[in-house]
Amino acid sequence: MGGSSGAQPERNTVPRMNPEVKEHAESILKHQFNDPDLLELALRHASISESRLDSNERLEFLGDAILGMIVCERIFNRFPSYLEGEMTKIKSLAVSRKICAKIAIELGLHELIVVGKGMQTQDDLPQSLAAAVLESVIAALYIDGGMQAVRDFLEPLLDPLLDDAVRSGHQHNFKSVLQQHAQRALGHSPSYRILDEKGPDHAKAFCIAVELNGKQHESCWGKSKKAAEQRAALNALRELGLTVERENGQTRMKAEASMISIPEGFDEDGFGEDLNDND
Repeated sequence: MGGSSGAQPERNTVPRMNPEVKEHAESILKHQFNDPDLLELALRHASISESRLDSNERLEFLGDAILGMIVCERIFNRFPSYLEGEMTKIKSLAVSRKICAKIAIELGLHELIVVGKGMQTQDDLPQSLAAAVLESVIAALYIDGGMQAVRDFLEPLLDPLLDDAVRSGHQHNFKSVLQQHAQRALGHSPSYRILDEKGPDHAKAFCIAVELNGKQHESCWGKSKKAAEQRAALNALRELGLTVERENGQTRMKAEASMISIPEGFDEDGFGEDLNDND
């Protein structure tokens, strides 16, 4: 008797993507896939696949690299006065696994992940899965639609995150704002001159003034060199007309204080709490 007459075990039990899910995913990604199987693979977790090669793990690897490239490109183009270290800091603040998971969840991508029965019983899937599916769909977008499709999807999501990172990176850092403005507008870098110091070695205070373009700005005392330099930089920014003092005593930086695009409403609330940090 031929062995082919008996019922054969089903080798692949992965459910096929229904048209509604496909349409919803494409609306999120702003792209209609020429290869629907690629989108389906991007949403397939290894827990439901017979082989990890038949899951989204390889796409996740590629998508991570593409995301990093797009973020770096966006930072490079948007902030032309930033040096390497400053751009690296923005990238680390703007795009992390936690942020990737947040984006995926806000978009609803996490609800489209196809997982095995064991994971279906969990009330909440791990955030790492949400971050991974964002990366895998980025790779699928790239393969199916090219880099422009990825940019069209990512840039509107990234720009607010970059603005937040810039704002966070500039809080408590008047020196950075002054440095960028001085190099752009004056072609010089500020220097910090110690005019006086007092107190014992373990609790020394410093009086420091900014010298910029041949002018010494108003000096300021601080409980450390770092604190005094920050206060002196703020004095210089004020004298240069680059700050606005609010009625509540808070200081807001004017947009022209830097080459960067400072988000509307950006201010330096709470600077004082960091100005007493020790070196």
